[in-house]
Amino acid sequence: MSGTLYIFAAPSGAGKTSLVKALLEQTTGIGVSVSHTTRAPRPGEENGRDYHFTDVVNFKKMVEDRAFLEHARVFDNDYGTARASVDAPLQQGQDVILEIDWQGAEQVRQLYPESVSVFILPPSRAALRERLRGRGQDPEAVIERRMRDAVSEMSHYAEFDYLIINDDFAVALQALQSIVLAQRLRLTRQAEQQQALLQELLS
Repeated sequence: MSGTLYIFAAPSGAGKTSLVKALLEQTTGIGVSVSHTTRAPRPGEENGRDYHFTDVVNFKKMVEDRAFLEHARVFDNDYGTARASVDAPLQQGQDVILEIDWQGAEQVRQLYPESVSVFILPPSRAALRERLRGRGQDPEAVIERRMRDAVSEMSHYAEFDYLIINDDFAVALQALQSIVLAQRLRLTRQAEQQQALLQELLS
């Protein structure tokens, strides 16, 4: 595995999707594995870009065929990460980001012990609630349920390698970029990429 597999998790409304989008815009050699889901597309979402939208029957078949690295049921919908969308780019030296929940992260860490996991938290419960309301997509009852689920999700932060508080977006983005840069400068990665230079310097 030449590339690094990153696991990003956060409660709904913490800003993970926006941070990942900005990270991709400013960083080369890294991409996001597009997950499969049985939920309906939200306004502005595109099939194949945001998610691979599928139905329950096809999703269950992929589970039976062991096509997923991980899969979980979240908010009454199924989500899964296809093996092919991760292994191929990693073998080509591309870094890959998985945006999954703590359950999926647990499954992936068992398969990829060298993966790097990052948990993103909001600065407060009040800020999280305001962000969920700001979407203008869900009724209050759904928001309250998402808040309860968020507390459950956030309780697993200690299972991750890095913790980022998304209070100031620019600061949080810089923290993510620092993690990626640090991983790329690790000896094993550098020794592989700079093999010709190292041989020249030491010969």
